[in-house]
Amino acid sequence: MYTRPIPRFFSLLIFAWFLLPYIAYAEECKSRGDLDVRFCDGDGDLVADTPKDTGQWLDPDVLVFSYTPVEDPSVYENVFTEFMNYLTEKTGKTVKWYGAESYAAQVEAMRSGRLHVAGISTGPTVFGVNLAGYVPFSIMCKGDGTFGYRLQLITHKDSDIKQVQDLKGRKIAHVTPSSNSGNQAPRALFKSLGVTPDVDYEVTYSGKHDNSIMGVANKDYDAAPIASSVLDRMVTKNVVNKDDLRIIWESQSFPTTSYGYAHNLHPDLQKKIRDAFLTFDWEGSGLEKEFGKQADKFCAITFKEHWEPIRLIQKENGVVYSQEALQALKVKKKK
Repeated sequence: MYTRPIPRFFSLLIFAWFLLPYIAYAEECKSRGDLDVRFCDGDGDLVADTPKDTGQWLDPDVLVFSYTPVEDPSVYENVFTEFMNYLTEKTGKTVKWYGAESYAAQVEAMRSGRLHVAGISTGPTVFGVNLAGYVPFSIMCKGDGTFGYRLQLITHKDSDIKQVQDLKGRKIAHVTPSSNSGNQAPRALFKSLGVTPDVDYEVTYSGKHDNSIMGVANKDYDAAPIASSVLDRMVTKNVVNKDDLRIIWESQSFPTTSYGYAHNLHPDLQKKIRDAFLTFDWEGSGLEKEFGKQADKFCAITFKEHWEPIRLIQKENGVVYSQEALQALKVKKKK
């Protein structure tokens, strides 16, 4: 049976009709910055505003929580058990764990509405904010309010690498494209030290900080830029012997993993989540056991202020916050 094709004019009208709400919202927003077109930043805090349309607010019966995939996700589910129970108490919601295998998986899950509360690593936090409407508001800190970690360049104790310039011609493990200390910061900072990654040395992506650290300890990689906080935890847990490694350079302090929620959660629920983080007592918890030497509570932060150096590093590296860039976060290992 012959079906007469729809005239091109009417096809365009139909297409435009479907796009009208999206176009109207894009025009309605007067300030967006680096945020995806689906978000707006009317108050200038650089994160997505809670939608004005109450019909877009999420108030799920089950809150899904995820921690940055630095190490084995199943191990960290146990670490956060007491906190998740407290989050249930404060919000009245069932809280379920999502063990993300990559930074991209976390961002995609929040963008699609499948992830509501998360701890996202330093570099990927900026991707979460701009592509998924992630609103970071807290960070692990010490009693005096201090926090942070350093990018450390490590090599094996037997290596002849003594300074950054000695990386030339070597095989160096970076973590993932979006990782701050594991890729973005080295690319921005090493240039001033006379070394350009991918030009002066071969970059191979390990996927995680602990993979880079173990790879250097086992002499699979000549050296690696890593987060000092991850190395400290691995040494404390006797996963790696620090005497097998040598730190040849380290940076200024950077903020650690951020904690936050999806921008479109019901405002009352947002308030309860904030309160849960900022009032949780770490004493005797898995968090104290795992992170106690580096932090003992959650402190309030703002993305605009505390992530400024991270944004500047990514700007220096020409990072673009797009779907293509998000897919690049999935890179785990390059032979």
